[in-house]
Amino acid sequence: MKLAGKVAVVTGGASGIGEFTVREMVEEGAKVVIADLNDDLGSKLVEELNQEEPQVAYIHVDVTKEDQVENMIELAVSEFGKIDILYNNAGIGSLSPSAELPFEEWRKVLSVNLDGVFLAAKHAIKAMQKNGGGSIVNTASILGHVGQAQTAPYTASKGAVVNLTRTLAVEYAKDNIRVNAVSPGYIETPLLNQLDEAMKNHLISLHPIGRLGKPEEIAKAVVFLASDDASFVTGSNLLVDGGYTAQ
Repeated sequence: MKLAGKVAVVTGGASGIGEFTVREMVEEGAKVVIADLNDDLGSKLVEELNQEEPQVAYIHVDVTKEDQVENMIELAVSEFGKIDILYNNAGIGSLSPSAELPFEEWRKVLSVNLDGVFLAAKHAIKAMQKNGGGSIVNTASILGHVGQAQTAPYTASKGAVVNLTRTLAVEYAKDNIRVNAVSPGYIETPLLNQLDEAMKNHLISLHPIGRLGKPEEIAKAVVFLASDDASFVTGSNLLVDGGYTAQ
């Protein structure tokens, strides 16, 4: 039980990689606050995971709103007594040629993917300082390391998350707070499965390992970084990308 006795907060935790990470954290002994905008999925996950005993709680959170983010951290402390782990996973994308991208769309993606990470880290750090330390894991992306056409706000935000991770790690190491990032490749999700066969095969071909990633593979990487198994790991970015960026 790598996370026995730990309390975690997972943003974007009601579906996709976030959901799989919540499940993995509970399996490893953590209590988890699930933060999301999808109340239906969040409530269903809580109902499922709390059948035997209270393991998780849900809160509706827009990570671009500082008061809501602060309430999220306060819920973890009031419900479970503290916060040991923050997994900043909430994020959105955009697909448009840069010269045609509305500035409002640029700001929206940056607001969720970068501002949201900063705000959650800001308030989690304050709570972690009170209980002697903690671990923050941020979802970056392979597109935080390489460029891709028509994804300017997404690649810009994820590149910024990688370097924000380094800065926070340096700044708060003295407080026993570790900060790391995980950078997934293309992951097999319901959204990707809706692509036509040719496009899906193209994405598969970009990964030397010969397949797309699985959400549970990212979840296990996050749990490693969050756990004491990674006690000497901070300021790092873990690429879980099937070799995508090694080419």
